[in-house]
Amino acid sequence: MFLNSLCDEKFPLGSEGPTFSLPLPLIRSYYGGNWASFSFSGLLSWLKEYQENSDIVNDSPVWQDHILENEEAIALSRKDKTIQHVEVFCYASQDLHEDVEEAGALQKNHALVTSTNSTEAAASACLPTEDESLSTVSCEMLIEQTPSSDSESAQEVNGAEVTGEKENHCDDKTCVPSASTEEMSENVPIAEDTTEQPKKNRITYSQIIKEGRRFNIDLVSKLLYSRGLLIDLLIKSNVSRYAEFKNITRILAFRDGRVEQVPCSRADVFNSKRLSMVEKRMLMKFLTFCMEYEKYPDEYKGYEEITFYEYLKTQKLTPNLQYIVLHSIAMTSHTASSTIDGLKATKNFLRCLGRYGNTPFLFPLYGQGELPQCFCRMCAVFGGIYCLRHSVQCLVVDKESRKCKAIIDQFGQRIISKHFLVEDSYFSENTCSRVQYRQISRAVLITDRSVLKTDSDQQISILTVPAEEPGTFAVRVIELCSSTMTCMKGTYLVHLTCTSSKTAREDLEPVVQKLFIPYTEVEIENEQVEKPRILWALYFNMRDSSDISRSCYNDLPPNVYVCSGPDCGLGNDNAVKQAETLFQEICPNEDFCPPPPNPEHIVLDGDGLQPEASESNAIPEANSETLKESRNLGNLGNPEEPSE
Repeated sequence: MFLNSLCDEKFPLGSEGPTFSLPLPLIRSYYGGNWASFSFSGLLSWLKEYQENSDIVNDSPVWQDHILENEEAIALSRKDKTIQHVEVFCYASQDLHEDVEEAGALQKNHALVTSTNSTEAAASACLPTEDESLSTVSCEMLIEQTPSSDSESAQEVNGAEVTGEKENHCDDKTCVPSASTEEMSENVPIAEDTTEQPKKNRITYSQIIKEGRRFNIDLVSKLLYSRGLLIDLLIKSNVSRYAEFKNITRILAFRDGRVEQVPCSRADVFNSKRLSMVEKRMLMKFLTFCMEYEKYPDEYKGYEEITFYEYLKTQKLTPNLQYIVLHSIAMTSHTASSTIDGLKATKNFLRCLGRYGNTPFLFPLYGQGELPQCFCRMCAVFGGIYCLRHSVQCLVVDKESRKCKAIIDQFGQRIISKHFLVEDSYFSENTCSRVQYRQISRAVLITDRSVLKTDSDQQISILTVPAEEPGTFAVRVIELCSSTMTCMKGTYLVHLTCTSSKTAREDLEPVVQKLFIPYTEVEIENEQVEKPRILWALYFNMRDSSDISRSCYNDLPPNVYVCSGPDCGLGNDNAVKQAETLFQEICPNEDFCPPPPNPEHIVLDGDGLQPEASESNAIPEANSETLKESRNLGNLGNPEEPSE
């Protein structure tokens, strides 16, 4: 869907050169596909949709009656198999109560929405297990039973007694206590006994349900490089006006069983107390070389065939510096990257420093799922139409020309178009019989504190935990605070991602156990606990179709274009490149994602203005880059030039 919204801007449905994008294989009520973001109750409803998806039986197709003699059909899949091995764990205190509802939730239409409240969605979050199936969806709920809970009610997932804890309300950028909260704090006497303080800070499952709208949980976890292709596209297309961003505040490393902060800028390097003066000079000398490594081919000539890790050993760097460069700057592993790839990754990291802050990364407020919606808005400006809760049954192919001419929807309606952009998950097993997919292991945690405590509790962090066993992959950890508008006050939202070697839980649970502990009542009383406590956890595997060639699909018509879902990379360059490539195939020699016209410059039929006048007033693309950056991403402050 992210790629579809990028590619649909030039010729939306109904124009002279229509393009029909197939957004999702089943009836969905949200944008973005696997790029989407959900509130907490929305995520539970999403889990229920996949439970129902696994129960779908392929009935006899009703679209066959709509196929003519000179046509044939390519049936589309009714099951979305991109998500597998779903497992949910709840560790937060469960004072169960049936009437807990999401605060601020609107009354829902029972005829259109599968789940009518958070309680029903939560109850359905435990999914059935189907062994020996590629689309297996399993679930296990671990519930910490309180002394007042009976054994029968403890088996439920949802509902908890609403505690009397203070409730904070957030505006668009900062969290401030509500008036009622302030009055409560004035009228309620403060207990002097310090032993009661941990109970005041206790977060229950009912609170998470009630504050579910404070959460924006992404299915895919990524960051934006400040000089990456997506930032350039957001500025060029003026889509950045629909979103706000925050700078990642720190980059962390995990060594010898503890988490520590990695220096990024020149000032951070020389202020670091973990590096000796000799190490500081060695590190700055090597990073300076990486910024212009192409000018010195003799420095890496002969090392192209070895890994970047082996190359670092030849550069007289200490083991401490090798670890920092490999895992926290190049963000690769011992075996994943060649020397050239490692040097490119290091240069890309360094060139992104200083543009909007001391780290190279940006994160959109309200989550990565905001970006597909931003491009959907831009697509609508150019006349694009989006149909939610509307599924497609098959592609109609003309036997003579072998081109796709139409689609047939769930109502048997035929929609005609010239081009068809289809997401990979839409194809049936017959079409994808020769495709070999990779998988992404994902985990989403709600925790009660940061992995590295500092004076500020509003830190946005990225941490890479290297692989320890052969055949496994490094795990990327992104920790988000409440100021990113992705979680409620007093909690953190943690995303873990790696390339799959097993199920998501098997891949990621060892890292989770190193960094976190389950939330239990006993540990609440222990103030000496150093690790963050897990309140709620979700594991799942997601399909990675980013490297699949079109030739791998069986018998695709030439005017059917395939886009992939999210890849496992940290940035979004792959999605932008793929979208631009598909756009140029459909609309050769056209500008990719141009900025919308100024309303004052739009020429309507019958106006006396000449087209040249409108073109002369168009926004320049290359000559005022700094001006556009400060205007479109102005909430981050004026971009700075990277320090030497």
